[in-house]
Amino acid sequence: MNCSGTSITKKEVKVGGQAVLEGVMMRSPSALAVAVRKASGEVAIKETPWKSWSDRFPWMAWPFVRGSVILFEALVNGLDALTFSANQALDDEDEDEMGFWTMSFTIAAAIGLGLLMFVVAPHYLSLLIGRFGPMRFGVTSITFHAIDGVIKLAFFIGYIWLISQIKEIGRLFEYHGAEHKSIYTYEAGQELIVENAREHITLHPRCGTAFIIVVLMISILLFTIVFPLISPAGRGGGWALQLLYVAVKIVLMLPIAGAAYELNRYASQHMDNAILKAAIIPGLWVQKLTTREPSDDQIEVALIALKRALSIEAAQSAS
Repeated sequence: MNCSGTSITKKEVKVGGQAVLEGVMMRSPSALAVAVRKASGEVAIKETPWKSWSDRFPWMAWPFVRGSVILFEALVNGLDALTFSANQALDDEDEDEMGFWTMSFTIAAAIGLGLLMFVVAPHYLSLLIGRFGPMRFGVTSITFHAIDGVIKLAFFIGYIWLISQIKEIGRLFEYHGAEHKSIYTYEAGQELIVENAREHITLHPRCGTAFIIVVLMISILLFTIVFPLISPAGRGGGWALQLLYVAVKIVLMLPIAGAAYELNRYASQHMDNAILKAAIIPGLWVQKLTTREPSDDQIEVALIALKRALSIEAAQSAS
């Protein structure tokens, strides 16, 4: 397959992406490219060679370690891409550019709110249900962690549905669909044109949304094993002690992310396995909320980002 003069095939390179404001970021092992549609119709592009930390520190590529590394790298790259895309939109409106630190503060605040909403609140709500509900249970019970997981899932789905009502977020989800269609086209070995990409679906097993659902399932299992070891008393102590348990959950997110990455990676390569396919199906269902059918001009932007990333990748490989 030829991509802007390159000769990289899907067997040589794994490509991932992220929707940004009015655009898409695409990342290959050695390149990163962002394409953003400005209000004028022009497509602004930012492209650069890129290297993972695991290229410099081989131990970061170890199984169950690389998932956390990739997650952090995705956060950093996503922050940079969002800053670029936001500045392109602001430039159209003749406003001051949004700086890196402004966007960093925004992302940090969002992470803090996410921890409050998806870790702290579900834990304390589960504790209330266990202490005052019809069934009495504590943090050592699988029931506690199952209810905790259900509350997290309900919060997540409710949050996604709520923000999807915002026009700008709706367009972000359309670009998310365009990103998936473009990657499917590349993985199928087809020419990277709108007509080919249009025929593919918007749901992808390696999507971050599917990853979140797998994280949730693994966390229920791991917390059920770990909490009886750190809370042998049964119901886990008073309210203040629950803060320790919440802190433990946050720390355990790193190994959970590593395990979820390995499961997602393996499952996406063995979709003929019924058990593995069943494990990622919930993530595909939730993607129906986070992706929408894109327009041709949105697919075009995603393909531009993909071609630019592959072009840099080919140049890096040739050097």
